[in-house]
Amino acid sequence: MKLALIFLLSSIGGVLSGEHFHSFIAGFGIAAVSVGVAYWLAFRSTRYPQLAVLLLLLGMVAKLAVTVTGVMWGLKADVINSPFIFSLSYLFFLIVVSYGYFKLREFQMAMAEKRAIVLASQQASEEQPEAKPSLTSQTV
Repeated sequence: MKLALIFLLSSIGGVLSGEHFHSFIAGFGIAAVSVGVAYWLAFRSTRYPQLAVLLLLLGMVAKLAVTVTGVMWGLKADVINSPFIFSLSYLFFLIVVSYGYFKLREFQMAMAEKRAIVLASQQASEEQPEAKPSLTSQTV
């Protein structure tokens, strides 16, 4: 249902911004790339938990750098011809792409947890010795 609502709102936004479609697409592209870079940097796995705050800050700075660079490029190339449409598109897709990346992360964590459960059950079954028939139960 949420996915259908996102597609519906995206389509309506694209149609309503038909005259300024380049600004709409620039907002989408810059938001997607900036959130992707921030996500990639901020959620890196590291052996040192002390680096978590540094990685979050690095992700935030990278997101800001990508956004500023993308806006400067869009204005220089005359792709962004309506700042209002661009800003609304950027805000909407910033929220949508962030939601998508966090849903992806949730799915990956669930899959990793299932794999860990399966591996633990396999190791437990391998460690248990098989029951051998005792000599006293055999008839002579």
